[in-house]
Amino acid sequence: MAKELTPEEKAAQEEKKRLQEEKKKLKKEQAAQKKEAKKRAKEIAKQEEELEADEEGGGFVTFIATLFIVLLWLVVAVVMIKIDVGGFGSSVLAPILKDVPVLNKILPKSAVSETLDPEMYGGYTNLQDAVNRIYALETELDSLKNASVTKDDRITALEAEVTRLSEFETMQVDFQRIRNEFYQEVIYAENGPGAEEYVKYYETMDPTTAEFLYKQVIQEMQEAEEIQNYVSAYSNMKPKEAAKLFEQMTDTEGIQLAARILGAMNPEDRAAIFNEMDKEIAARITKILDPES
Repeated sequence: MAKELTPEEKAAQEEKKRLQEEKKKLKKEQAAQKKEAKKRAKEIAKQEEELEADEEGGGFVTFIATLFIVLLWLVVAVVMIKIDVGGFGSSVLAPILKDVPVLNKILPKSAVSETLDPEMYGGYTNLQDAVNRIYALETELDSLKNASVTKDDRITALEAEVTRLSEFETMQVDFQRIRNEFYQEVIYAENGPGAEEYVKYYETMDPTTAEFLYKQVIQEMQEAEEIQNYVSAYSNMKPKEAAKLFEQMTDTEGIQLAARILGAMNPEDRAAIFNEMDKEIAARITKILDPES
């Protein structure tokens, strides 16, 4: 006949069940958040690539339009000199340019006897057509500038979305902290029974009740062994080489694994690797190792 549990033991069992249920709920929420974060991150990356492509194309078009406007104004100036508006071509420029090859071709007929170059008007038959074309190009340039402002607004919105998604990483850190507190206070406490005793305890319970908890503890023991294998491998590497490998583990799952490995290393090896690592990535890992820092 099974020993009847005391009220304190019953309360302890109920508290353990509650903690496990909360842990399971947190894991489900974490998985959903990670999935959503990855999806949104892919969408943002795609939109940023499209924006960068649009900006490159838009910048080139703006440059061409500006260059074309400058050339048109030069054509207008040449035409005005050629038709001698206000006598500027014959009285001011003729004495200066009449002996200069090529440039003297823009002077009025009254100033030089050479034949007009048909290309001097830039393809326009009169001054008004050239001016109208300039106004049209200026309008087009304004439209391109307005489009650039709209793209800047979209980039700002995307940056705000990235900031919002960064909250998911904060939630992951909080979950890790709660999980660590559970193991330290319940399983690995100074006077606690330890993971092995918990395994034996779960084996004595009815299968339906103990199955989930048993699997969780077994999984944690296996993961702990894997982490120790990682620690051994990375500790035998040069700090600079190990730091490069950790810097590639920047996604949510990867950086969590990196934090667990570094957390299990001795302080000297960990400090040497942090010293070689990118400062931003090192700061993220440090926050995971010590969420309250």
